Amino acid sequence: MPSFDIVSEVNQVEVRNAVDQCNKEVSNRFDFKGSDARVEINDKEKTLTVFGDDEFKLGQVRDVLTGRLAKRGIDVRCLDLGKTETISGDKVKQTVKVREGVDQELGKKITKLIKDSKMKVQGSIQGDVVRVTGAKKDLLQDAIALVRKSIADFPLQFKNFRD
Repeated sequence: MPSFDIVSEVNQVEVRNAVDQCNKEVSNRFDFKGSDARVEINDKEKTLTVFGDDEFKLGQVRDVLTGRLAKRGIDVRCLDLGKTETISGDKVKQTVKVREGVDQELGKKITKLIKDSKMKVQGSIQGDVVRVTGAKKDLLQDAIALVRKSIADFPLQFKNFRD
């Protein structure tokens, strides 16, 4: 029976390269001379921490980071911006979570969408992956088109297509 998986993956190597490029650009820019603006990466928790001297510089560093991520092929919709915190004095920091995997809520939304479409395919949640099975390959391609059209706020990939 043909099937495919709906996943959400982020290449961590490209994220690290983008962070390195962002830090290099920030250290070389004239408007950041003498400031403590930088981006740190935490591989275990899959989070980025953006530091800046004030809200404006924090926004500038975040813009440079999103630009570098986009150039490296990372979809910026996978970033979950946390709230801005004040550290010592005027300095601020913001934690940015890199979301991976289809969470339960989104998985339920996708399976409900597939079920409500009255197509002859079934969706099932398997951990952080949604597996869609159907009788024909054409039906699965229609299901991919439906999910692409309906879910626009989260980056999804369609992998492991089996005939």
